[in-house]
Amino acid sequence: EKSFLIEMNSFRVVCWVVWCLGFVRAANVSSSRPAIVNIGAIFNLDSILGKVAKITLEEAVKDVNADTSILHGTKIVLTMQNSNYSGFLGMVQALRFMETDVVAIIGPQSSVVAHIISHVANELRVPLLSFAATDPTLTSLQFPFFVRTTQSDLYQMKAVAEIIDYYGWKEVIAIYVDDDYGRNGVAALDDELAARRCRISFKEGINSGTEVNRGEITSLLVKVALMQSRVIVLHAQTDYGFMVFNVARYLGMTNNGYVWIVTDWLSSLLDSASLPSETMDVLQGVLVLRQHTPDSDRKRGFVSRWNKLTGGSLGLHSYGLYAYDSVWLVARALDAFFSQGGVLSSTNYTSLGGAADKGSDLNLDAMSIFDNGTLLLKNILQSDFVGLSGRMKFEADRSIIHPAYDVLNVVGTGLRRVGYWSNYSGLSIVSPEILYAKPPNRSSANQKLYSVIWPGETLSKPRGWVFPNNGRQLRIGVPIRVSYREFVSPVKGTEMFKGFCVDVFTAALNLLPYAVPYQFVPFGDGHKNPSYTELIRLITTGYFDGAIGDIAIVTNRTRVVDFTQPYAASGLVVVAPFTKINSGGWAFLQPFTPLMWIVTACFFLFIGIVIWILEHRINDEFRGPPRQQIITLLWFSLSTLFFSHRENTMSGLGRFVMLLWLFVVLILTSSYTASLTSILTVQQLSSPINGIDSLKAGDEPIGYQVGSFAEHYLTQDIGISKSRLIALGTPEEYAMALKLGPKKRGGVAAIVDERPYVEIFLSSQCTFRIVGQEFTRSGWGFAFPRDSPLAEDMSTAILQLSETGDLQRIHDKWMTRSSCLDNAEIDSDRLQLKSFWGLFLICGIACFVALLLHFLQIMFQLWKSPPSEPPSSTTAWSISGRFQRFLSLIDEKEDPSRSNGRKRERSLDDQLVRQSKRVQLQLQTEMTPNST
Repeated sequence: EKSFLIEMNSFRVVCWVVWCLGFVRAANVSSSRPAIVNIGAIFNLDSILGKVAKITLEEAVKDVNADTSILHGTKIVLTMQNSNYSGFLGMVQALRFMETDVVAIIGPQSSVVAHIISHVANELRVPLLSFAATDPTLTSLQFPFFVRTTQSDLYQMKAVAEIIDYYGWKEVIAIYVDDDYGRNGVAALDDELAARRCRISFKEGINSGTEVNRGEITSLLVKVALMQSRVIVLHAQTDYGFMVFNVARYLGMTNNGYVWIVTDWLSSLLDSASLPSETMDVLQGVLVLRQHTPDSDRKRGFVSRWNKLTGGSLGLHSYGLYAYDSVWLVARALDAFFSQGGVLSSTNYTSLGGAADKGSDLNLDAMSIFDNGTLLLKNILQSDFVGLSGRMKFEADRSIIHPAYDVLNVVGTGLRRVGYWSNYSGLSIVSPEILYAKPPNRSSANQKLYSVIWPGETLSKPRGWVFPNNGRQLRIGVPIRVSYREFVSPVKGTEMFKGFCVDVFTAALNLLPYAVPYQFVPFGDGHKNPSYTELIRLITTGYFDGAIGDIAIVTNRTRVVDFTQPYAASGLVVVAPFTKINSGGWAFLQPFTPLMWIVTACFFLFIGIVIWILEHRINDEFRGPPRQQIITLLWFSLSTLFFSHRENTMSGLGRFVMLLWLFVVLILTSSYTASLTSILTVQQLSSPINGIDSLKAGDEPIGYQVGSFAEHYLTQDIGISKSRLIALGTPEEYAMALKLGPKKRGGVAAIVDERPYVEIFLSSQCTFRIVGQEFTRSGWGFAFPRDSPLAEDMSTAILQLSETGDLQRIHDKWMTRSSCLDNAEIDSDRLQLKSFWGLFLICGIACFVALLLHFLQIMFQLWKSPPSEPPSSTTAWSISGRFQRFLSLIDEKEDPSRSNGRKRERSLDDQLVRQSKRVQLQLQTEMTPNST
């Protein structure tokens, strides 16, 4: 008991010592924390955004000072200054803060002011936390002490670009306020659109002066109204933005057909203030973005508190929530700063030297550098907490984690949410907080938005473009062909063209729901066919707005222009001279190739041998003298050709082989009969050229059409030497070159050209034919610049022409056929072994299996039956005796009693016939002394 009391007293002493040490440490910590910490705030107090931010900042300071668990008795003192959107005033106010030992500055709301103040913050090492400066060029590389506590416009422009791509628009017009905020935001949009094969077709800034010039905006929108694109992105500020919409309504640019996409300046205003109905009427159908802040109990509680503070006269927007969280961010960072032993000390800023003006109201000599500003900045960037705006945590690039936006539609007197955008999963109708729990899915099928009510109160998605109303007609390039003028040719004395391609183009234009002003511009000198590659190149340079004609859709052209749906099938074919083949006295040998004849004859003999082996032991018809057996074997083999064999098969294996062989014979005889009939009744044509492969293997000259892509294809893709190619311009030159042949100068062995040209050529030249198969698959289409919306609409019109039959009627009008085209393609292939190798393989395998089973039966019988006269030597018996016994078993007649059920019932007539054959066989055996 005494020892127990001693231990208890020792424990009390230890606890008292630990308590004392903790008290001393707490006292030291408390003594290292200052009573107050100065924080500055710079923003435009007179703006809607500034009015909201002022209240939220004040309430945040109250909440932080009331929470003893954050700064442990230290109070935050917030001083606000008005920048009035002026970079100069913002810099002056920032310098004033430096005289009061502020440890952080919240603001400004303007990106222009933020650029200037960030230089001051860098020099004096004071963290600058902006809740509204969204310029994406405000980066940590240039401004290490600048911290953006809201989302960067880099993500907002990415959201805008994905909306544009989602609706399939390719060109947009950007209107912006001409300052750092507007220019750099639109530059980010341009980059994001380019990544999606879209582009800004026109962009222009509005003067960022203090007064909004209505005349300047009117001139700008008049210019926009004359352009092609009807998708307008407005990235401005409140005063400029509403002036743009007022002028746009006056010019009729808020009606049906237009698309307006506005950045989050408009949603912030609509969330904060109630606008008159006249103003809301101007905004109907506009798409607006708003920074997404997740819903939470804390946020709902603050909104209720906000309504009590303002009496409903001022709404709370997302930037106000970010301003509130900015104060808490500084408070938590300061708490960590003090816990790490940080001290609020400063050093006089001596870089000014004697430049400080002693008489100035600005006491520049009082400015000091925050010694531990880097440590405080580090704690700010390492903060991780959930505020009113959501989770406040910074990525490696100092952007807030999980950027997201609400996609809103102005309808009636308010905003209607049509979806969300997040950098995690793109466009969605599901809240980003739900998607964060799933794997990211950026597939096009997963991108969704609810239906939008567009300007003009329509649910139909606007086309997004019209033909520019500037009096300019589309310049459509048309090749002046010298040959094959059925496709396209100029009408003498006019600027018009006619032909198959022109009729298809005009018919497709008539189906479009809008008028297309255009003019045909001839291309070529009229002496030779022009280069179609050069015609395509002029579209890329802007000289032509499009091109029509017999333009083949090939790979190297699709890389630089967009083609419509093909309106005519096309592909390269080989044209060569031919000779007629008379059938002759040996025509019956032509259906099969020599190899086919050899293999067929060998199989007849092979089948006869197999059947003889399988039937020799049990079937008397396959026994007898060697000479008779050979004759029987040959007769049986050949008679199966006519299904007239008299010998019956008795074994199951023999019947199985015969069944398969008779099937093979049936196929062979049917094919032979059909081929021989064709040879004797149809005119046969022959050509030394069998197709593109024979041309490639030879060295004869080859003709091609001037201006055709065939030259590039033959040299680059096929690998034919350019020295072998001869350019030909007209059908007459085609015929002359083919008649001369490859041996004479100017002659060719064959011509490679597209099928439509060849069909017209052969309609008047009956001594030439297409040889081989078409070796490329392509078509003809109309060419337009990349991402031209007209190409898509023309493709739809061409499909309508095809479905209604109008395209075929236009084809029949210009493409007339003659009797020369009947049986135009030469196919010199005879029946080859490759067409029947499967049948021969099946039959061969069946024979092999049957023989294997037959010999296994004999081996089993040899192993089961002992020898009748055992030899003197066991070794000799095991080597030679068994082999002799095996041969004798193959040749000897099988005992009927050991046939294991292989007997069959025969009719009386059949038995008599077989009995007479056996008698004849015995007589022949007696008369032949060497019979076996």
